[in-house]
Amino acid sequence: MSDLVVVGFKGEDTADQVLNKLHALQKEHLIDLADACIVVRDLNGKVRLKQAVPLVGAGATSGGFSGALWGTLIGLLFLNPLAGLLTGAAIGAGAGALSGALVDYGIDDGFIRSLGATIEPGSSALFALVRSATPDRVLPELQPFGGTVLRTSLSTEQEERLRQALQKVQA
Repeated sequence: MSDLVVVGFKGEDTADQVLNKLHALQKEHLIDLADACIVVRDLNGKVRLKQAVPLVGAGATSGGFSGALWGTLIGLLFLNPLAGLLTGAAIGAGAGALSGALVDYGIDDGFIRSLGATIEPGSSALFALVRSATPDRVLPELQPFGGTVLRTSLSTEQEERLRQALQKVQA
C-alpha cells in the first residue's frame, strides 16, 4: 500500500530540488516512489503541474513501436512492409499519445490542482506517492529544504515525525 505525502515549500523551484533528491535516494533504494507531481504557483497566482511520469510521451513511444510492428506485419500481407511500417507507426504514435493524455496515473490531477490552488503565490508543493521508505535515512536528507506538511495518509506518529524533521531547519 502506498502513502501520499504533500509538502509545501517556499520558492518556486524548491519542490523540484526535493524531487531530484528523492530520485537520487530512490537509486540508493532508500525510497520507492509510485508517482510524484510538483505544483508551482507563480507570483501571479497561476498554478502549473509538473508530472514526474510524462504519460503523453510514453504513450506515443509505446504506441509508435507497437503500431510499427503491426503495420509491418499487415504490410507483409499486402507485399508492402515499408508502407505498413510507416502507417502503423504514425497511427500507433497518435493513438498512444491520445491515450496518454486521457489517462490519469497515480495521484488524481483534480486533487493536485485543488490543493495546489491553496499554496501561497511564489511557492511550490511536492505530491509524492510513496510505496516504501527508510525514514531514518530519508528524513535527514530532506531537512535542509524545510517545508510544511500539507496533507498525508501516514499514521499520526509518522506524520508527526515528518513534521518535526522538516521544522528543524525552520527553527
